[in-house]
Amino acid sequence: MSITEELIKKIANDLGIDFEDITKESLKAFLQEKRRRIKIDILEILDRYKVTSSRELEEKIFKEEVPEHPAWEDLILLENLEETLKIIEENIRNIP
Repeated sequence: MSITEELIKKIANDLGIDFEDITKESLKAFLQEKRRRIKIDILEILDRYKVTSSRELEEKIFKEEVPEHPAWEDLILLENLEETLKIIEENIRNIP
């Protein structure tokens, strides 16, 4: 048994909470916080270019309405963040 598992079991016991419940709720809270931070990062990029989506940012880059650099790097980051967000949201939905 790992130290982490032992600690979770101790905390669950101390609080009178089922180990499985505290593990699920902890995982869910962790993923929700991760999702919140990613959404903030996404909104910061969208706001920087006054757009509402990665597609709109890409269009602005092609139309040369925004400087290519660093817009391309931000677009790549934005797309990666959006993909990570989808994965996190799917994982949250899969927690029973």
